[in-house]
Amino acid sequence: MVAQNVFFAILALLMIVSALKVVTTKNIVHAALWLVLVLAGVAGQFLLLGAEFVGVTQILVYIGAVIVLLLFGVMLTKASIGDEENINMPNRILPAVIGTLMFAVMSYSIIDTYRGEELPKETVTSAAEVSDSIFSDFIIPFEAVSVLLLAALIGAVVIARKEVA
Repeated sequence: MVAQNVFFAILALLMIVSALKVVTTKNIVHAALWLVLVLAGVAGQFLLLGAEFVGVTQILVYIGAVIVLLLFGVMLTKASIGDEENINMPNRILPAVIGTLMFAVMSYSIIDTYRGEELPKETVTSAAEVSDSIFSDFIIPFEAVSVLLLAALIGAVVIARKEVA
């Protein structure tokens, strides 16, 4: 149990530092790469919890697909990749206050909702049960997300083509 707590702390620290770098870096490609570390940390947390299927899905879907789609969209829309000083917001106090308030409200609501409840000791869910659930009960939302991602990809290509012409 001690080793699991140590690895949790290492992953949590890595995720916090990477998340801060995502929002503070001025280069969008570097921000995407820091986001890869955050998402890899989330996958590591799932693996520590024994949810191997969710951890591998996290790697495949978020790191493998979403980050590639994000970088693809950045490169297609010809967004500035280098450092630019004129895109920074001059007032950083208001967003910091709003972010802190949102964190406080979400933390309070989570703590208030689950106060006094214990997690189940062991819940075993096989990959077959998860796939049966996705492709029977949740097939319509699953396909809707697929169509939405396809529409976003086609939209990025159309926008990029109009700018080139």
